[in-house]
Amino acid sequence: MKKSPLSHQTRTDAGLAAVLRVTVGRLARRLRAQRLDASLSLGQGAALFTLARHGEMTPGELADHEKVQPPSMTRIVAALEERGLVRRTKHPEDQRRQLVDLTDEGRDLVRADQRRREAWLAQRLKELSPEEKDTLRRAAEILDRLTQS
Repeated sequence: MKKSPLSHQTRTDAGLAAVLRVTVGRLARRLRAQRLDASLSLGQGAALFTLARHGEMTPGELADHEKVQPPSMTRIVAALEERGLVRRTKHPEDQRRQLVDLTDEGRDLVRADQRRREAWLAQRLKELSPEEKDTLRRAAEILDRLTQS
């Protein structure tokens, strides 16, 4: 197998960290470029994907999950609600609190966006050898573990 031009940079943990930061960032930018609705801010898109993945939650829980301040999440939720992508309802146990959930339109947008990004990435994966795909499968598991710690 041919050596990567990056292999000399990844010999140390610091070098590997630098290469991963740049490479993962570049991949994230390429995937963001495939967004279906570029008029959504990155924060709005992240909130939609979180609700799709985890279901309804309070704005505070959503802010905690997305690591933003509650006032910022309040603005994000208001903008998404105005576009008909989320709805707010009263919390069943505490009428002073609200729950945020996707509307059907919001759920459809998330699904279509996921399909588009995954199709782009699947097309790129076709360019790789079976061995490279096996390496990526193992790397995906490791990267997922890194995001959990």
